[in-house]
Amino acid sequence: MNNRIHLWFFIFPVLLASCSKKTVPLTGGSPKESLAIEEIDFEYFHGKARMVLKDGNKEREVKANIRVRKDSVIWMNFTVIGVQGGRVLINKDSITVISNVDKEYYVFDYTELSKRFNFDVNYQVIQSAFLGNLLISRKEEDNVEQKSATFLLRQSSGSVDVLNYISASTMKIQKVEMKENNTHNTLTINYGNFQPVGNKAFPYNGTITLLYKSAAGLLNTTIIFEYNKAEVGDKELKFPFNIPKKYDRR
Repeated sequence: MNNRIHLWFFIFPVLLASCSKKTVPLTGGSPKESLAIEEIDFEYFHGKARMVLKDGNKEREVKANIRVRKDSVIWMNFTVIGVQGGRVLINKDSITVISNVDKEYYVFDYTELSKRFNFDVNYQVIQSAFLGNLLISRKEEDNVEQKSATFLLRQSSGSVDVLNYISASTMKIQKVEMKENNTHNTLTINYGNFQPVGNKAFPYNGTITLLYKSAAGLLNTTIIFEYNKAEVGDKELKFPFNIPKKYDRR
């Protein structure tokens, strides 16, 4: 994982959501055969959340408006104390981040991000992260352990190990841990305060913790999110996005 923390770095883990269909009872057989993770299927998602970003001694609170069109686009609008701070547009080709505060913008392609994270980053991975679905498709070599109330699904991608903790009663992912073997940088995501959204369950609270090495030593970045609105449906949403001509590309 890249040690430099820019706004784009938060795109991958931030504002994670976790919706599911109705719970399916466990079947017999081995833990791997019994593990049927419930994942959301939707056309549009719309949410509003309060976020607190803590990086060292710095802390910033923002409000975010999030919209998703399945398998197509993720759109976010940020405000800071009532002032629009920036927008993000994620599609299948790239990620574009606009900072209204600095009057500049960034464009990232997935090949670049995959090299920086040492992890295969693409649109589907990011969309799955937003929805609390598996970041990596199930493989035969995955390892599954069944504990008293939790399934632990162990996966890997390149030099990154991924641990998924799934509730045995709801079959929803409650926690994800990612660890890079070469640097031991870690990313941990915890979900909480599940509330119904339609006939689905949604985590209105969550915490993302990033531990990473830099020239200054081991640093800790934390993102806390609290949703006050979350909806899924088939009503078409708009995704307004334009880059002012005077903004510089970085």
